[in-house]
Amino acid sequence: MDSNKKLVSLMDSFSNLLKEPFQFCTTILLSLLFPLSFLILSRLSVAHYLIDLLGISTTETDNSDFLIKFFIQANPIFLHVLVSLVSVAALTHSLTGGTSCFLKRTLEPVSRPRLYTAWIFLCILQICVGLGIEGSIAAGVEAHDFGHDRGFLTRAIFFLGLHETMFFWSKTVVKPVVDDTVFGIARENRWAEKAALAMSFGGLWWWRLRDEVESLVVVVEKKRDLFISIRLADFVGWWLYYLTVTIGMIKIVKSLIWVVCVLFGRRVVVDIDNNVGDSRSNDEKV
Repeated sequence: MDSNKKLVSLMDSFSNLLKEPFQFCTTILLSLLFPLSFLILSRLSVAHYLIDLLGISTTETDNSDFLIKFFIQANPIFLHVLVSLVSVAALTHSLTGGTSCFLKRTLEPVSRPRLYTAWIFLCILQICVGLGIEGSIAAGVEAHDFGHDRGFLTRAIFFLGLHETMFFWSKTVVKPVVDDTVFGIARENRWAEKAALAMSFGGLWWWRLRDEVESLVVVVEKKRDLFISIRLADFVGWWLYYLTVTIGMIKIVKSLIWVVCVLFGRRVVVDIDNNVGDSRSNDEKV
């Protein structure tokens, strides 16, 4: 009996030891699904542009090209809806609350309906991104040749906006699901997780996103110049790009306001302290 108890205790200790790194890695990987969805959307825009330009019929493909069919026809519907919902929620949060990466996470238990909704969002986006990557590889579609028409300032603001939206996605969807699955309770956000997520996003941006994501805008402009009809999916991609830019601009403005308040707030406090000290010294002289 004692040996069995020791064995169970040892296994529990080993399991608890693995929970922290597992939760850490899982949170980062699932959080990166959101910026990856923009990569898939940009490749979808390029695929639709090439189909319209060359007059290719998507209904004439073989049954063996299921991934290509799903990538071009079904995948955009789910991705556009999910990414639009998260982006609008992130914009609303940026306008009404603090920046998501500086919010204090409450340790109150998450309600079950909200947790189930987060599970559904996460599973659908994971399936769409996974099949979208496989479908884009099978179709041989890349968007790096379409993404160099934006200026540096616009790209930088989009980078900040996507970074902020990804943190919002991680805080509201990914982390509640992972924490409930691994620990059964909500866990506080750690700076190590935020730093690792920011570095991972920076690596993904430098590796792929910076060269391909701008096709969401460039494709619409090329279709307009060539008098090709613009699809609803093209418009939604264009709208998502500038919605993310708007989130980045709000983040910059709020950061500047915070800096001004800190600088001038300290100056006001120092001036008040000096005035109080001078008034006390004058009273002592009198």
